[in-house]
Amino acid sequence: MSQKYFSKYLEPKVLSNINSLELIAKLVVEGFITGLHKSPFHGFSVEFSQHKAYMPGDSLRFIDWKVYGRTDRYYIKQFEEETNLRAHILLDVSRSMLYGSSEITKAKYASYLAASLAYLLIQQRDAAGLVMFDENVRLKLPPKSVISYIDIILREIDNIKHGTDTNISSALHQTAERVKRRSLIILISDLLDSADDIIAGLKHFRHDKHEVLVFHIIDPQEFSFAFKGDTIFEDLESGEKIKTQPDFIKTNYTAEYESHLKQLSIQMRNNRIDYQQLFTDTPFNTALTQYLLKRKKLF
Repeated sequence: MSQKYFSKYLEPKVLSNINSLELIAKLVVEGFITGLHKSPFHGFSVEFSQHKAYMPGDSLRFIDWKVYGRTDRYYIKQFEEETNLRAHILLDVSRSMLYGSSEITKAKYASYLAASLAYLLIQQRDAAGLVMFDENVRLKLPPKSVISYIDIILREIDNIKHGTDTNISSALHQTAERVKRRSLIILISDLLDSADDIIAGLKHFRHDKHEVLVFHIIDPQEFSFAFKGDTIFEDLESGEKIKTQPDFIKTNYTAEYESHLKQLSIQMRNNRIDYQQLFTDTPFNTALTQYLLKRKKLF
């Protein structure tokens, strides 16, 4: 199928109409890979190894037509990884992630991204693991590279039960204590916690020689604070509610939020942590490209 057909599945709004997380991950990755054919990432993580006889279900794109011309038989090019990357995907499942000003909540966007990254990693024969956390680590799946592991990771993401409070720093420290082999740490979170505490947790990984990539998930209305008229604001973690006129608090809110973003950005850069802000309407190729840039830099 055409690049245009697959590229639409990089749009969060389009994906929200699909119920299968496995299909979502597959379509996102297919759309992303299809768009790489003119980029420097073409064939980014694999190199040619050997042939095997074509079997029904194998991808036609890897048929070696030169061999077919010589033998009149179909053979598939097999590939092997250039490196053995181990990645831990840390997914924030605290209740603040449930906020959304559209049909795409931060939680939904984050789950699509985590699923797509796991699918891409394992399809490229890298090892992917999953950690889900709120104020504590709720689930930890160690990195593996076998294809069947994709189903296990996606099933866990699909069955998320969102917790209550956020304590990102605690979860980061808990995870860092358990990750012994040098890895790529991919954090997916709205980062609604103390910037200093978040950085302290991420520095734990850097101290242990891990590489870190952070995807900061933001709802557009969180950023713009474009609320009108009497509005009831509810803390999704504590349940506390307050009714007010948004215009009365917008200036202070905007200043605090922008200060938080600036502090995160500066401290991430100072600690050599790759940091990408993603709004919940941002196409997924932005995040996957950032991952490839990180991978290329590492290997």
